[in-house]
Amino acid sequence: MTSTEDFVVQLALDKGVITQAQVDAAREQIAQHSDLSAPPPKVTDVLVTEKVVEPQQFSKLLAAEFGLQAVDVSMIRTPGELINYFPRDMANRYKAYPLAKDGKKFRIAISDPLDVQTIDEIGHVLNLTIEPCVAPAADIKQAIERLYGKDAGSMDQFLDKMTEGGEDDGVSTRGPVADGKEADGPIIRLVHSVIMEAIQRRASDIHLEPMEKRFRIRYRIDGVLLEVENPPKRLQLSIISRLKIMANISIAEKRIPQDGRIQVNVGGKSLDLRVSSLPTVHGESIVMRILDKEGLQLGLPELGFFSDDQAIMEKLISLPDGIFLVTGPTGSGKTTTLYSCLHFINKPDRKIITVEDPVEYQLAGINQVPVRHDVGMSFASALRAMLRQAPNIVMVGEIRDLETAEIAINASLTGHMVFSTLHTNDAPGAINRLTDIGVKPFLVSTALRAAMAQRLVRKVCKQCKKPYTPDTEEIRSLNITPAQAANATFMKGAGCPNCNATGYRGRYGIFEMFIVNDEIRRMIYDGAGTGKLREKARALGMRTMREDGLRKVLTGATTIEEVVSITVGDVA
Repeated sequence: MTSTEDFVVQLALDKGVITQAQVDAAREQIAQHSDLSAPPPKVTDVLVTEKVVEPQQFSKLLAAEFGLQAVDVSMIRTPGELINYFPRDMANRYKAYPLAKDGKKFRIAISDPLDVQTIDEIGHVLNLTIEPCVAPAADIKQAIERLYGKDAGSMDQFLDKMTEGGEDDGVSTRGPVADGKEADGPIIRLVHSVIMEAIQRRASDIHLEPMEKRFRIRYRIDGVLLEVENPPKRLQLSIISRLKIMANISIAEKRIPQDGRIQVNVGGKSLDLRVSSLPTVHGESIVMRILDKEGLQLGLPELGFFSDDQAIMEKLISLPDGIFLVTGPTGSGKTTTLYSCLHFINKPDRKIITVEDPVEYQLAGINQVPVRHDVGMSFASALRAMLRQAPNIVMVGEIRDLETAEIAINASLTGHMVFSTLHTNDAPGAINRLTDIGVKPFLVSTALRAAMAQRLVRKVCKQCKKPYTPDTEEIRSLNITPAQAANATFMKGAGCPNCNATGYRGRYGIFEMFIVNDEIRRMIYDGAGTGKLREKARALGMRTMREDGLRKVLTGATTIEEVVSITVGDVA
């Protein structure tokens, strides 16, 4: 396969910009390269150094060949707000310079228009259509330093500074961490800086993923993964080993998945990092989930309930017995919702016990039991033992099998209020899920009080939100009526430093509340399917997640795009 350099040289030869004799002289000079500590120069580099050709000429040739525009980045004044859309780490990683943004189009300067993969990746990360222009690599590097500041170096420069010594990063680690001189090493401080940056950006997860030729780091912020500047591939094993030591898991074992936990203290705040390692083709992938013990908001209003739904919710969770289920995929906020319910009903005259795998957040006044499969403490065995403690309220982290389900149902039938979660796509689907694992329909109909499905949507950033008018396609996607549109307050975030230029900051829930009344109970007893149960619930006034999301769109709390991307259309 012809390299970019060969293509450029041949193009310059064909256009008469250079001669074959000049190319041969450059290659002879490269052959005499004796500095083994540095890679040999390219033919184009030698031609520029010897002033045979100007670097701008190569850019103009490439631009003309591909129908692009050649630009002089030294003469372009980039708007400051573009830094929010295209941060320094992206500019350094992709060796690209931001030029302008017009709606969904984003213009950048790159030196190699043949690198289609980089152009596509930038477009995917930004969710914008990229319009590439061509400029010399050296000019792009200088322009990046000028726009972002000379102190904004690459990951290698950062490591060099750490090796020389630097300031405290504000993170202290508790647990099996090596002491002595190693604690001042560059890898230690690099790992701490990655954790610190994730916390500052409000990330919920840190993903460290080994690729074939690079070591990728991504943060999940408000449910969306954002790639940050990657460390050199050569540091992959050192970084992974450091994290495994911090998490107290074996650094010698690289063939099987492992789980651990890291405790960190940032600015006086205690945080837990739940660490998972998974062997992949190119090394071990590490995911750290950040659990903020002190930052969890436990009030029901913070979950995203409107006043009418909150009143229904408060009534349901205050019942003396029965089962209340929260359903949804992983990461949809089910555990946070259950904790909020327990916080609301946690009174001195009630005994509350939970069994969780693992205990993510510690709640005052509540007995929390962790699952320990290594010693035989499963959900079912823990739940069986908990009932001998005479609790009023029981929370089971997840109903996974028939044994756990039957014990939970029997507990609800003997005067306990039971909260738990299931993995189903909608609220009526909880019925079929329970019967599929073997629970008798008559037990489900007798014990279940309600099931609530939920998803998380991003909230429009309060600091940069602006009114906007959705187009016809957006209106049609949520079946918004003219009357609803006339009374709506549609909002969209313009992008600012407060929201990392995304237009969103924070998330809350959209809900689907399936209440079991006498009619629904009779249908469950008769073995009705999810479709019929859903139709009946809709007839009785159940609001779907998409309809609840629409209500939040009309008030300007979130956007049409968010609700459409996270929910499915309602079947008539």
